Amino acid sequence: MNNIEKLKFYIDSLCIYNVGSDEVITKLYALLENAENENAFRCYGEFFNSLTKQGDSLKHYISSLILFDENVFSRAAASGEVEKLSDSVISGVKSDLEKLDAISEIKADDIANEENREILKTLPAWEIGEPVKELEGGIKNAFEALMQYHRINGYGIFAKHCAFTWRNRAFVPITSIDKIRLSDLKNYEIQRNQVVENTLAFLGGFPANNVLLYGDRGTGKSSTVHAILNEYKNRGLRIIEISKGDICDLALIREKIADNPMKFIIFVDDLSFDKKEDSLSQLKAALEGTLSKREGNALIYATSNRRHIVKENFTERENDVHTGDTIQEELSLSDRFGLAVNFLNPDKSNYLDIVKKIASDRDFDWDEEELLSGAELWARRRGGRSPRCAKQYIDYLEASKKMTDN
Repeated sequence: MNNIEKLKFYIDSLCIYNVGSDEVITKLYALLENAENENAFRCYGEFFNSLTKQGDSLKHYISSLILFDENVFSRAAASGEVEKLSDSVISGVKSDLEKLDAISEIKADDIANEENREILKTLPAWEIGEPVKELEGGIKNAFEALMQYHRINGYGIFAKHCAFTWRNRAFVPITSIDKIRLSDLKNYEIQRNQVVENTLAFLGGFPANNVLLYGDRGTGKSSTVHAILNEYKNRGLRIIEISKGDICDLALIREKIADNPMKFIIFVDDLSFDKKEDSLSQLKAALEGTLSKREGNALIYATSNRRHIVKENFTERENDVHTGDTIQEELSLSDRFGLAVNFLNPDKSNYLDIVKKIASDRDFDWDEEELLSGAELWARRRGGRSPRCAKQYIDYLEASKKMTDN
């Protein structure tokens, strides 16, 4: 068996790592299979294009596939249960790592023979490179490093990404997330600290509450949730954003993440209901009991402009024989969130304080009197003061200044 045949055998015989169907590996296999016939040059070009399109060296790419693969070993390592795996599985993992290490060392020269060598010399050679830093000790010796990595970071797409949306009953990674940090959010420290403390309890494995952030628009309710993700994603926090229409899938979502060691916030933004919506009762059922169990790995965080979430009117109350019961039923949803945090628009003094704090974060010199008088005029033109209004005003000033300077 020559080296090319051996490497094909290695790809064919991977037992644990599910990378054989990956596009780059498929193109590499085709190149190995056709290395000694007239299709070698076409396959070479397709493999080279596929690999470089990822902006990667071969070793870096293959080690990334290993790091983010979901398999019996990565799932067990994430749960701290590798010792429960059979000896045959452990042996399979180590054997696959040795094979993948050999595959990651394939050079363009390995494909060359007497018939194609001259033409292959005219083609660009792909880079072998180095593995990802998590596996810098080498792929074939990565068993312990992988076990540690998965225990901290989880497995599969939940190790690779920290934010997801729920679409067509599947998790879709959000590859570009809002980079806002808690330090970017000015004032509202009391409200924000309540949410942070609850999240830290959740991450620590202590009882924690589902959270309703409610109040005026533009006060930083959604931004608080986004900032908390950025602050604690390296401690195992993940977020799954769902729409109101997806509430009927809450049970399925929880089932899919039930054995995942990561901690998940299921986030519903701008939540409100009409009384007769089916998803209202489904959300109530999902919120039953205000404290999560110690072993629970998912909480619901929701934002709403209204404390009681359910839209109501006096006509409906007048037509109801038991008005008190109706009101209690409407209030019961918001009451099932163990923690309700109120975000109200700031008064003039707090609004201007927020403006000054945001301005101080920017690398510009501002005349304070002009800054504050302009901020107040800006708020009046936009119908009210809010942190969002303050940020938009500073963004406008910064853009105007940069355009003038250029």
